[in-house]
Amino acid sequence: MSEMVKFSSKMEPEALEELRAHAREEGRTLAGLLTEAVRDYLARKRVRPAFREAAEAVLVEHDELLARLAK
Repeated sequence: MSEMVKFSSKMEPEALEELRAHAREEGRTLAGLLTEAVRDYLARKRVRPAFREAAEAVLVEHDELLARLAK
């Protein structure tokens, strides 16, 4: 396990209670859940630009064909 760094933040009380309940149900710590959630969030955010770039490349490459299919 890597070194943990303590920090402070704010959260809506209902969301925090749900998080605490989930941590209890899973037998995990809040820190563990938050770390996983942040990593998942960042991974999704990084994939979106790459996906958009790939989709744009396909659209540009096949624009004539797509225009004919749209007719």
